[in-house]
Amino acid sequence: MAESSWPVLTPLERRVLGVLIEKQKTSKSADTYPLTLNSLTTGCNQKSNRDPLMELDEDEVEETLGHLLKRGLVSRVSGGRVERWKHEAYTHWTEDRVEMAILAELLLRGPQSEGDLRSRVSRMEEIESLDALRSTLRPMADRGLVVYLTPAERRGAIVTHGFHDPQELAQVRAASRVDGLAAVASLAGATPASSASASSASSASSASSASSAERGELAALRQELTDLRGEVAELRLQLHHLQTQLSQLVKLGEGVADIRKQLGLEPIP
Repeated sequence: MAESSWPVLTPLERRVLGVLIEKQKTSKSADTYPLTLNSLTTGCNQKSNRDPLMELDEDEVEETLGHLLKRGLVSRVSGGRVERWKHEAYTHWTEDRVEMAILAELLLRGPQSEGDLRSRVSRMEEIESLDALRSTLRPMADRGLVVYLTPAERRGAIVTHGFHDPQELAQVRAASRVDGLAAVASLAGATPASSASASSASSASSASSASSAERGELAALRQELTDLRGEVAELRLQLHHLQTQLSQLVKLGEGVADIRKQLGLEPIP
């Protein structure tokens, strides 16, 4: 399936689905999964294994569940003392357990390097090596379930899920490419230096030390540019997180205003 064929998920929908998949995989008994609304909200606001951190209330989570229910991505489980919820992602996305764990981790944390992804996914499904992860990611990328934000063959390649809207994906891709360049420059930092040293030694005997100095200066300028690009990428990601938090605060303010209106209280100036 092409990348554009997968439905766009909002940040709240990603968080809810990520939590449902995670808890389904890590729960030890039927008493803990499917999830109640309260336990799902707690999972969404969990401080570990989440990026960005969220402070959702049960009304927001319930509203998000309603949207996902209409799209068939979650289902309601009745019959007990309290209503529970489970995901239906195996029906819509993939039947493979490892692929599902990868998607859960990307939904919970967003873009990340292959190395980080492997270590984090392993708490849900074992992945023996980076090569094993890559052999799973490649067909997922072909189907658009995941998207490589930096070249797949590059060390430290960054990957995300395939449920971004096009504009958001373009922004994330641009930021990750800059981050990826900075990471590669950092990993390869010893190479230009050692090359410069070797060149200096050689130029001492060949009377070309001026040319070596120019190359060293150019390498330093390139490194400085890479560092600046990395800082810009970090600022972009922080801005994206702040925009998400601002949107949540606006919704909270609207809710408070409605409650004050229902109670006959004056609006807050």
